Amino acid sequence: MDGTEVTEHAERLSLGDFIATQRRSAEMSLRQLAERAGISNPYVSQIERGLRKPSAEVLNQIATALSVSAQQLYSRAGILDPDEARPTSTERSISSDPNLSPAQKQALLGVYLAFVDQAAPSPTTPTPPPDPPAHHEE
Repeated sequence: MDGTEVTEHAERLSLGDFIATQRRSAEMSLRQLAERAGISNPYVSQIERGLRKPSAEVLNQIATALSVSAQQLYSRAGILDPDEARPTSTERSISSDPNLSPAQKQALLGVYLAFVDQAAPSPTTPTPPPDPPAHHEE
């Protein structure tokens, strides 16, 4: 499979399968992931097998340990709308670059997402119409 096929395949995986795939691609054992994420080894195993639904906090810890976007995990867990959390081509390029370490990927993704968030138009609240001019009776 080339990089595009791997990415497309990963987009169809369940949360547990996605975590397991990312863990294996990082050549990390269940125990190593558990230690890095600060959760128990059996809990990681249960998440990967779909037996447990982790909290957003645990997903964030796992994302950090795997050097993947927490948004990807939130989307797979049903916390975010998948369309809102779909990674851009830039995010996919960073994540799949073999020349970058997991820490470098996480740092680049963090900077990129910070810039994107700053550039995103904020929802505007409608401004009330101006008060009509005061009438002076003479």
